[in-house]
Amino acid sequence: MANLHQLKKQIIDIGKLTYNRGFVAANDGNISARLDDNRIVITPTGVSKGALSPETLVICDMSGKALSSEGKPSSEILMHLKVYQLRKDIFGIVHAHPPYATAFGIAGIPLSQAVLPEVIMTLGAIPLVKYGTPGTQALSEPLTDFLPNHDAFILQNHGALAIGKDLQTAYFRMETLEHFAHIAFVSYLLGKIHTLPDEEVKKLLQMRAKSGFTGEFQPVTCEDQKEACAILEPGATLVGHPSENTSTSKSSDSVTYSAIQSIVADIIDSYLKK
Repeated sequence: MANLHQLKKQIIDIGKLTYNRGFVAANDGNISARLDDNRIVITPTGVSKGALSPETLVICDMSGKALSSEGKPSSEILMHLKVYQLRKDIFGIVHAHPPYATAFGIAGIPLSQAVLPEVIMTLGAIPLVKYGTPGTQALSEPLTDFLPNHDAFILQNHGALAIGKDLQTAYFRMETLEHFAHIAFVSYLLGKIHTLPDEEVKKLLQMRAKSGFTGEFQPVTCEDQKEACAILEPGATLVGHPSENTSTSKSSDSVTYSAIQSIVADIIDSYLKK
């Protein structure tokens, strides 16, 4: 059984980190930890993650019933319970709305490209989970198929989710996810993204398995999908987000590509003149 006092302190500390890093705003997001086989500790609804206190945190059973505190558990507790029920190895969960990862979810683009060795080693491929209404089973059900093989998720139009063997691991996975999303976003603005070769990806996956990481997945490479290396070239298809194959959409893509390239060129030029 975990130490309740320590878990509450960890949740409070991680709440401040997520708030100070801009991963959440106002009362967004939720954090939880497994206390034992029958109970979890979770953040309350309607309280900023940057202003949590031990008294506000709620102990709940595995049905979601509050066992302590005057506050109400997060309205998205069903999502947390689903994770704990299906992954007995998970003891910490962080749900937030980090801007770049959330933007990928809104655009309908998974972060599945084999770009950074560190991400492949720690997170693997990051799937895009279908949207579900917050606070209902519809939010947690789409996670079911992804949970056995993934530890970080982009929630379509609803932020991101990271899970781990403890709260710190879950939070660090959220940081890694957002850092990767930021790098990928800048790469898209520059017009291309080059993935690692298939052979290098195989080596990393073997190293990952030897290090004790679990999960079966295959990160996307340029050799698998050529469009993964030409995200914003005129007429290109976004990985995980097929566009309509019409002359209108291609024309629109060309205009967007030219505009973005012009903006990026101006930004780089201004930076070099500093």
